[in-house]
Amino acid sequence: QAQLVESGGGSVQSGGSLRLSCAQARYSYAIKYMAWFRQAPGKEREGVSCISWSGRNTYYADSVKGRFTISRDNRKNTVYLQMNSLKPEDTAMYYCAAALALTTDWGTPPASADFHYWGQGTQVTVSS
Repeated sequence: QAQLVESGGGSVQSGGSLRLSCAQARYSYAIKYMAWFRQAPGKEREGVSCISWSGRNTYYADSVKGRFTISRDNRKNTVYLQMNSLKPEDTAMYYCAAALALTTDWGTPPASADFHYWGQGTQVTVSS
C-alpha cells in the first residue's frame, strides 16, 4: 500500500507563498493520479488540484487557478503544490491523495471516493 507523507505547510501573510510536498513513502506502481484536497473548519472537503502520472493532464479549482501550480517528480515519487498569492480563504488543512483511476474528467473536481490513499494533512494558515 502506498503511504503518503506531506510537508511544507505553515503560516504566512496574505500574498505570500508556500510549497507543499507529498512523498510516497511506500511506492506503488499502480498509482496514476495524485491530487491535493483541502478542508477548512465547518466546510466540505474541496478538490484543489489533480495531476496525471505523465503530468500532461491537470485540474485546478476555479478558486486557485492562476495562483497554484501542481507538479510531480516521478523519480522521487513526489508531488508538489506551489501556492502563490495566498489569501486568507486558502486557510485549511491540505491533504495529498493518490488514485489508481478517476471517474471524473479533467474539467471537473476530482472525486474523493476515487482516492484510496491519503496523507495525514498539513495545515496552511494565511493571515490578512
